[in-house]
This record gives sequence, C-alpha cells and structure tokens, in this order.
Amino acid sequence: MNDMSLTNLEAGKTTIGAAAVEALAGRLRGRVLDARDPAYDEARTVWNAMIDRRPGLIVQAAGASDVINAVRFAAENQLLVAVRGGGHNIAGNAVCDGGLMIDLSPMKSVRVDQTTKRAWVEPGATLADVDKETQAFRLVLPTGINSTTGIAGLTLGGGFGWTTRKFGLTIDNLVSVDVVTANGELVRASQTEHRDLFWALRGGGGNFGVVTAFEFALTELGPYVVAGLVVHPFAEAESVLKQYRQALERAPDELTCWAVMRQAPPLPFLPAEWHGREVLLLAMCYCGDPEAGEKPTAELRSIGEPIADVVGPVPFVAWQQAFDPLLAPGARNYWKSHDFMELSDQTIGILTDAIRQLPGPECEVFIAHIGGAAGRVAVEETAFPQRNSHFIMNVHARWREPSMDQSCIAWARRLFEAAKPHAAGTAYINFMPEDEGDRVEAAYGGNYRRLVEVKRRYDPQNLFRVNQNVRPSELAGAA
Repeated sequence: MNDMSLTNLEAGKTTIGAAAVEALAGRLRGRVLDARDPAYDEARTVWNAMIDRRPGLIVQAAGASDVINAVRFAAENQLLVAVRGGGHNIAGNAVCDGGLMIDLSPMKSVRVDQTTKRAWVEPGATLADVDKETQAFRLVLPTGINSTTGIAGLTLGGGFGWTTRKFGLTIDNLVSVDVVTANGELVRASQTEHRDLFWALRGGGGNFGVVTAFEFALTELGPYVVAGLVVHPFAEAESVLKQYRQALERAPDELTCWAVMRQAPPLPFLPAEWHGREVLLLAMCYCGDPEAGEKPTAELRSIGEPIADVVGPVPFVAWQQAFDPLLAPGARNYWKSHDFMELSDQTIGILTDAIRQLPGPECEVFIAHIGGAAGRVAVEETAFPQRNSHFIMNVHARWREPSMDQSCIAWARRLFEAAKPHAAGTAYINFMPEDEGDRVEAAYGGNYRRLVEVKRRYDPQNLFRVNQNVRPSELAGAA
C-alpha cells in the first residue's frame, strides 16, 4: 500500500503513511478498504442514488474496539470522518469525500431478553432486524416505516412510526447507549451516567459520538395488528383531508393514520384504470388487540367513497415492510419537510395544488400525525424539539434519471416555501437534505443552545461534523 492523501477537517489534504494505515488495519477485527478493494464501491453506496462520494478509507467495524481505533485514528490525524449505520439518511451523511468512513453495517446483533423486556441492538441493524427479533417474543420497539432504515440514524434523530402515538418515539424507549466520543473513549450514557450526553443523543443526531450499542425498553404487541390502506380519488382530496383532520381529534393513542398523495402505483387491489392516476391514501394502523381495532378505524374508513379499502388484521412485521417496495434503494431522492401544529384549510389547499403538479410518477407528499404518548413528554426532556401533537409533512421527490434532477428538486422546494407561513418552524432532522445546514438551529428551537453546550463538552473540535451539524460554541458560524 502506498502513502495516501486524505481530506482533513480544514477541507485540505493530509498525507497518511502506508505504515500507519497498515498499523490501523492490524488493530482491527474488521477491515480497512480503499478504492482498489473490490468491496469498496458497495461499501460507499447508500440508499439515495444522488449521493456519489468516495471516501479515502473505509473502516468496516466488527465491534466497539474497531470504532475506538477508527475514531482515534481520525482524531490524531484530524481527518474528515463520516459514520454509516444503515446508510438510509436522505442527506447522505453516511459518506464523505476523501476522508475516513466508519462503516457500522457489519454490526447487526439484536438480542432480546423477554423477561425484562429489553433489547440490546448494534448500530448496523436495520428496522427489519429489530422487528423480526422482537416480534419473535411478541414485543415491539417503536421505529419507522421503512424496514431497510438503520436503527442508529433513526434513533439518534428521534424515530417515529406506526406505534409512536401509543408507545412514544424510539428515543422515549431508549434506556442507555454505549458511545465512542471524539477523544476515542467508550462511555455509557443513560439517565444516571453522562446524563447530558444521553439527553443530547435523544434527537441530536450523530453530533456527539459513535454509538456502538443501544439498550431499549420493549412493550407487548403482536404478532397481528389492524392495518392497511384506504384509497380515495384525488378529486376528493380536500374533503377527505378535512374529515381526516376531524377524525384524528377523537382517535385513541392506539390508532395512527397518515395521509399520502401521489400517483397510484400498480397495487394488486386497485382497479387497473387507477394505476398511474393521482390518489389520496389513508394508511392506518391500530396497535392494540386486533379484535378491538374495528371500531376505532371505522370513522376514518367511512370517509367519502373510496376506491379500495384493504384494512384488516395483518402481521405487524409485514405491515412494517409494506412500503418497502416504494422506498427501495437505487432511486434519486430529495426531501423537504415541515412541522405543522394544525392541518389548516390553507395548508390542505397548498398540498393539493402541489399534487396537481407532480414532476414524476414516484414523487409524493405524506402527512404523518404525531401525538399521544410522544406528545406527553416535556420539550426539555430530550433534544427532540417538537413534543406537541402535530403533523409532519415530508415532500418526497423521487425519480430515476439525472435529467429530472432540476424539475423534481424545484417542485419540492416550491411546495416547501409555499407551506412555510403555516409551519411551526421546527423540523425532523432525519428528513432534512444536505442543503439545509442553515436550518439546524431553527429545527431544534429552544433546545439548540443546550445542544451546543453538550457539543462543546464532548466534541469541541467538531470531529463529528458530517451530519445535521450542531457546532460547538467557539466554532459557531465557522465552516
């Protein structure tokens, strides 16, 4: 191996001797890859096909000791460092150009103790890994809606999905973490150890270290839930959304319903004449006793005159994977997101106008309703900023050809700007694209200053900056 020129924290280059790289490799249980390795391209490829970055080195970690060695190597040489869990982040923060990428994807262990209802999860695990293991014991951890998402990034950003209204955010079920901080030390953070770090990790993203293990509390659920889709003609969208909004005011915590607007995919239960036409889907899940789910879902299912209604008992693991085909890796993606305290008539009008101008057949807008248990946690309890019952809009531009980049990104940005006057100002950082670094402070609202103080304590040199970055105080305003 020859000497290497790697990107450093000042966006310049640092020469790393071949002997130093070989010494690093010798300390690892995992392996070190560079551009000559046959596994390099697969390792640097992430979910969003718009991300095409080439790290100088990739450390594929087999355990916490590998992470410690990789972080120390990066810190000693002041290298730009990125951390990959599941590689699903829309901004592509799992990969950096020219620097050191710490790849946690080989660390996939999920261990469940059904007596204490605890799970110990490594950071390379996906939601599918977690769901399959926990559901074997009829236990559940609230997570997201796409099973290929990594548990690490989802958790560090907050984590919400079908069971959040009943059981809280993913971070509300986090008991402890093992985390390698910027000085290369492994510490345990919980409500009794490194409490400030534990607070920041619950919503503050990858700013404070590399988590090598998560301990979660689990809750009984499954194996079946009542879930499914109700599909409406888009011509009825405004009326359906207004009735949907009213029905949610009476929904129990067990019931979650999200609205999705897009061109209809060729779903087998939809008449062929609706394929490719604009529709509104109500996607719902009742996370309680399936026999008790019929009545709570009835009001939502009685809205309008749907094209199809396929709500019924379904294995929870299957429902967690239901949207995977629409979110498979390999497409180009760009997202824009707002929090709304209410789904006003004006907001509904803005959303439906945008759907009439869809730039491609895979582009969509979804509205997630958050509240219930997640809304009964104090704002200052975790770094996650928005604890009131609210709606999260994700403008999901998705397409295949680079020639469509401009039109699809412009569509998402227009909708985002049009909806801004009606938005709360906070945002879900896991939905923020790479060009929204200037929005981070506003996204965290009143919790931002405390995050800066924790960042200054645990990462004063901003080693962990390839993320939705919270800069330490002395670096505020710096690149």
